[in-house]
Amino acid sequence: MKKVIFSFIVALFASSAIAEKTDSKVETKAETSTQCLSGNVVDKVSGEALAGVEVKLEGSDQKTYTDFDGHFVLDKVKTGECKLVASYISYDKNEKTIEFKSNANQVNIELQVSK
Repeated sequence: MKKVIFSFIVALFASSAIAEKTDSKVETKAETSTQCLSGNVVDKVSGEALAGVEVKLEGSDQKTYTDFDGHFVLDKVKTGECKLVASYISYDKNEKTIEFKSNANQVNIELQVSK
C-alpha cells in the first residue's frame, strides 16, 4: 500500500513539473511574437504606386522591394516600435516610425520627388 501511495505522489509531482515547463514555453513565445508587416508606397503628389522602392527595417538586416503595384511585405517583424526607411532613386528618403501591433499590420508610405 505504501508503494502505491508513493508512486501516486511521484506521478503527481512529475505531472506538475511538466505542466510548469509547458506554461513557461508558451509565455516565451508570446513575448517574442513576430508578425508580417505589409504596406504600399506611393508618390505623394500623384498617388501613383511606385515599383522597386527599397523598404528597410532599421536596426536589422531585413529589407524588401515593392512590387509593380507598390506593395511590400516584411516577414518576422517583432511587435512593438519599429522604424521603416523607404528609399528610391530621384525621391527623398522617408523614415517612418510606427507602433507595430499584431492586429495593425498595414503601412502606407508616401515619397516626395527630390528637388
